[in-house]
Amino acid sequence: MKVAIFFGSKSDIEKMKGTANCLKEFGIEYEAYILSAHRVPERLEEVLEEVQKKGAEIIVAGAGLAAHLPGVIASKTVLPVIGVPLNGAIGGLDALYSIVQMPKSIPVATVGIDNSYNGGMLAVQILSLKYNDIREKLINFRKEMKEKFIKENNIQPFL
Repeated sequence: MKVAIFFGSKSDIEKMKGTANCLKEFGIEYEAYILSAHRVPERLEEVLEEVQKKGAEIIVAGAGLAAHLPGVIASKTVLPVIGVPLNGAIGGLDALYSIVQMPKSIPVATVGIDNSYNGGMLAVQILSLKYNDIREKLINFRKEMKEKFIKENNIQPFL
């Protein structure tokens, strides 16, 4: 397993599927966990230790409302943590601010509200620094993305 995905409740499953889908596209092994930084902090710590022993290299954590999960995880590991703010109230801005405003020396990389696919994509990019096969897949993905965009939009000079 290279990536561990964490989120705070069953209601977040659909929103966090983007991360899993992205990782599947690139053939990256992951495991996903429903754990709360507030309701089961002891179990969160246990599972965090377990995933690190299993070889997790990156953690993607989705959270809404107070959105403490990514920050709590970041405080307990030196692995890169990618936060996905989830819309639970006020358009997800509360979660975005909570995740992005981490204290100095405990960073959490943060993607857009409800954009868990980009959480997965950022994990892919980080892993591509170490794994050449993932890097090649990423290069091909970008090439195909550009070709598809050009074809679908019939790009040509307009002036």
